[in-house]
Amino acid sequence: MKFGPVPVAEAVGTILAHSIKVGDRKLRKGIALTADHINDLTEAGFGSVTVARLEPGDCHEDEAARMLAAALVPNPTEACLRVTQPFTGRVNLLADGPGVAVLDVEALEAFNRVNPMITVATVPQYQQMGEGGMVATIKVISYAVPGGDVMHAARLAQASIRMVSPIHKTAGLVVTDIPGGPSNDKGIAAIRGRVEALGMELSDVRIVPHQAEPLSSAVSDAEGDIVMILTGSATSDVYDVAPEAVRAAGGQVDRFGMPVDPGNLLFLGALGERPVIGLPGCARSPALNGADWVLSRVACGIETTGLDIAGMGVGGLLKEIPTRPQPRSSRKP
Repeated sequence: MKFGPVPVAEAVGTILAHSIKVGDRKLRKGIALTADHINDLTEAGFGSVTVARLEPGDCHEDEAARMLAAALVPNPTEACLRVTQPFTGRVNLLADGPGVAVLDVEALEAFNRVNPMITVATVPQYQQMGEGGMVATIKVISYAVPGGDVMHAARLAQASIRMVSPIHKTAGLVVTDIPGGPSNDKGIAAIRGRVEALGMELSDVRIVPHQAEPLSSAVSDAEGDIVMILTGSATSDVYDVAPEAVRAAGGQVDRFGMPVDPGNLLFLGALGERPVIGLPGCARSPALNGADWVLSRVACGIETTGLDIAGMGVGGLLKEIPTRPQPRSSRKP
């Protein structure tokens, strides 16, 4: 592609690089200049105009964006994505329903190294999305790019962006109550909102005393594809009341503690085939916390191991709480 000023008389068929006001109307950048445009520019006194001129083998920005989107998402229905029509070199990929984004990060990084004018920007890996949320945007920055680069980028990142929808439809919640403890209604409402945002139903809510035996029975009896536990008193150890109740019910605890703040005191296990999530106290608030990351992945059937949770630490500082004690070295004597 050639870019720069040319005499107006030679600009027919080129792409206008910058918007220009001609009389009482505006010629917008990116339009292909016609003979009528040239007449208007000449009558307005323009001697030259800055344009982009495609060379043999070049691919127009809109066609390039369309081709790249088709490579990144060859089957939008299977990928649970909607692909917009190209406009000014841009195509957006929108979630076709709730779920999480699953990305081939290595392939997308290779895609972005082909040509600085060929770009794709995405949400983070495993980002929870709602219907219509933008998962990625493909943008061809210049008015045209070499067709060979378009084909190369397309080959590197075939089918590298998709959404995974929840495979679980229902969840049960067991809440433990302690005298003078936090509001159960507020916590239940926040968790119901999380579950429904994933297109699921909070089908069973049980409130029991904060004791291992009644909690174990409630966990066993709870209905739902996923069982969640919200304790009135924070889980402080892998052998605290809630983890022990899961074991007493015949389940297992695979991980206690996560390097995400807020959300440190989460635990993850299973009761037979059903995942069990021990929620941290911060889940009583609708604000983002580590439990959101785990619940969305579990709901979508994405394997979530202790190693996966350990890897959430980089980027896991979600919110600083000013009331937390500061290091002693920063305090005045």
